[in-house]
Amino acid sequence: MKIQTCAKVNLGLNVVERRPDGYHNLETVFYPIALHDEIEIEPLPSGQCQLEISGTPVACDVEKNLVVKAYRLLSKHYELPGVHIRLTKQVPMEAGLGGGSADCAFTLRLLNEMFTLGLSSVKLREYAATLGADCAFFIDPQPSYAEGIGECLEPVGVDLNGYHFVIVKPPVSVSTREAFANIRPHRPAKNCRKVVCQPIATWRDELTNDFEESILPSFPVIGEIKAELYRQGALYAAMSGSGSAVFGIFKEVDEGTAKFFDNCYVKIL
Repeated sequence: MKIQTCAKVNLGLNVVERRPDGYHNLETVFYPIALHDEIEIEPLPSGQCQLEISGTPVACDVEKNLVVKAYRLLSKHYELPGVHIRLTKQVPMEAGLGGGSADCAFTLRLLNEMFTLGLSSVKLREYAATLGADCAFFIDPQPSYAEGIGECLEPVGVDLNGYHFVIVKPPVSVSTREAFANIRPHRPAKNCRKVVCQPIATWRDELTNDFEESILPSFPVIGEIKAELYRQGALYAAMSGSGSAVFGIFKEVDEGTAKFFDNCYVKIL
């Protein structure tokens, strides 16, 4: 059985406070985008999980891959057969696009369907949240306002149908530790949930990703990409998550836009 995942961008991302457990509380709007990995699962007679990865290289030990962790988690609670999982990667790694989190959540969904576990979306989100902060979003990916570490979700009324996304990832990676190292938690003047319900023309001045302040000085290429997206006519552009991918939202976009981003991964959606 096969399933296609999706990716996400963050429409605003504000780090509002540091928690006693060392994590940070966030405010963000997750928006799903049509950038896909593919997962195919086949049962095995032996009780093991085999993972085969193709496409974009994944620099991760198999046992640490979130797809395998998703199988291991469910197998603790339900009697599952062994499986062979083929993961075809297209969503770039360490980009802030949620590729690994989506793979995790869609694996949970596919295992639930294949083996008729009868798990509700609520229960699947609970399982997903234990594996990663934004994994729960991908159980039912719709535009969502997120709080906590990204696991507290509620639908938000923003619709970007009719617009185009240009995703640009430079050949640099930003670790989560790096992203949080110089962050200064604070609450924005206006909550991102309110801003995304305004006309998109207002977003440039009011919708912020706090990680840009701490990351762009060390990775100026990210800021250069953002500036170029605006020069090419983006209505709004920002780094997604903790980067390093940057997205621009366009009313009209030309396929030739990619030529302005040498040595970068570029996807026009």
